[in-house]
Formats: sequence, C-alpha cells, structure tokens
Amino acid sequence: MNLPVTVAGTGVHLPPEVVTNAELASTLDTSDEWIVSRTGIRVRRRLAPDRATSDMCVAAAHPALAAAGVTARDVDAIIVGTYTYDQPLPSTALIVKELLGADRALTLDITQAACANGVQALFLATHLLQTSAASTVLVIAADCASRVTAPADRTTRVFFGDAAGAAVLTRTSSAGAGLLGWDFGTELSYDVEIPAGGSRLPASAASAPDHYLKMDGRAVWNTATRCLPDSILRAVDEAGLAMEDVTHFFLHQANLNIITAALDKLGVSRSRAPITVDHLGNTGSAGVFTALHSAFGEGAVSPGDTYVVSSIGAGFQWGTLCFRHG
Repeated sequence: MNLPVTVAGTGVHLPPEVVTNAELASTLDTSDEWIVSRTGIRVRRRLAPDRATSDMCVAAAHPALAAAGVTARDVDAIIVGTYTYDQPLPSTALIVKELLGADRALTLDITQAACANGVQALFLATHLLQTSAASTVLVIAADCASRVTAPADRTTRVFFGDAAGAAVLTRTSSAGAGLLGWDFGTELSYDVEIPAGGSRLPASAASAPDHYLKMDGRAVWNTATRCLPDSILRAVDEAGLAMEDVTHFFLHQANLNIITAALDKLGVSRSRAPITVDHLGNTGSAGVFTALHSAFGEGAVSPGDTYVVSSIGAGFQWGTLCFRHG
C-alpha cells in the first residue's frame, strides 16, 4: 500500500556543550577506551540547565520549515516525540506550537515508546496526511537524557546525549513515492525503565532515586540485534522490495556496535547507513532524525531513492518505515 507523502525538509538542533569521554571518566569508573569499544561514542552534547526539551524542538523546527519552504502558520499538525517532556502537563507539543506561532496546528505528543517515539510520530503523520485534516505536518523528536540519567551511573551516563531533530512531511504527487511498507512490534519488558513519577510509584522524596533511567545493557543488545533486522526485513518485504533496492538505512543511533551488528545480519554495506552516534551519543527519540538529516541536509537523498527508518525503544517497542522519496 503506497501512502503518498514525502519528507520536504529536515532540521537538527545540537546543544553547544560538548561532553567528552575523558570528562566522564574523571568522575565515573570508566575510560575512553572502554566507552569507545562498547558503544562507539566519543563525545555527546548536553543541554544547558536553563533550557528545556521544547527549546530544542523549536530550534530544530526552524531549519526544517525553511528547508521545506513553509512557515509555521502553514503547519496543520505538530507531533512531538519525547520521553523527556518539559513537564507532565501541559503538552510539550502545545508549548512548541505557541513558541513557533503555528496558530492552526493540531498538537499531539508521543512519549512512552522512548527511542521509538520518532518512528511512531512519522507513522502517525503519514496517516494524518491521508485525511482532509492535514496537508503539512511537522514532526519533531527530541530528548535530553542528561536530565534523567543519574550522574554516578556508569551504565546510562556514558551512552546518552541531548539533541532534537525535525522533519516536515507533505503530500506528494510523484508516481510511486510515499510510505511503501511498515512493521511494528512489542515485547513487554522492564529492562529499560524510569520506575517513579506515575501512578504506581508517585513522585515523593522517598522515590527520588527511581526517577532516573535504569537500563540492562545486555537485554537491550539482545533485543535490538534480534528485532531491528527482522523488522527491517518485514517492512522492506511489505514494500515489495529486496534489500539491495534500499538506498539508505536510517537506524536508531543507540550504539555503534548494535548498528553494525544489524547491518551485518542484513548483509548491508555500512556505507548505506549514516552514523551520528559516535559524535552525538544515543539521543533517544531524536536519533533516527539526526541520521535522516545527515543525508537530507546534504542533498544525498534523491527523488526515487528508497530508504528505511528503524528504531527500538523501551518497552520494548520497535518499528520500521520504508519510503520512496518524492
């Protein structure tokens, strides 16, 4: 089934503060060698204390709108994917709408698929564009994991960076272009979680340590290297394509070793998958958008190119979209 949409423009925002492995090693029981060998990450960005996720969203949205040749007032819907929202209420997407001046936009938030938020947001945007409700949708994915990783936790602190990415989706009349196939899956797991802050364990002084992200790295590795390649295979097959027909692979930037293991399992050359995790870290919801922008921003995606966008997040939840560019 071909849903005729196209990515008309992309943008990224990176906070200016750079955090090196050496800086982390000065306070954690780790080293640059250990971090690079296990994750491929050399540096990552950290959001300034006086800024919030919505600020990154707005900063990423401006270049995406400009690249698409539209203004904020042209936007019919704004979808924000983040698990580090400004606050539980009100909506981060609504805050972004007001800051952008997108007066007509419907606002939607996708929050609990973690690193898969961005793929779910793109899928929702694509379907909104099949209705009369929208002809231009702004999708933004952003996370500042530095706010939810414990400063003394080596397991999480070294992996994550802060960033935002945005894409403007519009309808297309290009023959054969659009969303060609997709795959989504889930396996309930608490191996990646933020235990406190909800109805099960409300915020309190006693629950403070449980407001930080907890992660079983081995479980993430096992699930990601098993589920991501299989999801990509199913989405590409549904699109009626073979793996060699896919020009670009925009994968979740969780860990360089996970990306290379997935590509090797698929038999795909690493040159077809842009890498940002080495200099940005795992940027959560924004990860696939940083990879997407690295190609779209340089004009490397041409009309007729096919590409997949694939990610896995806490839950576990994963998804893959297969597009042909219009």
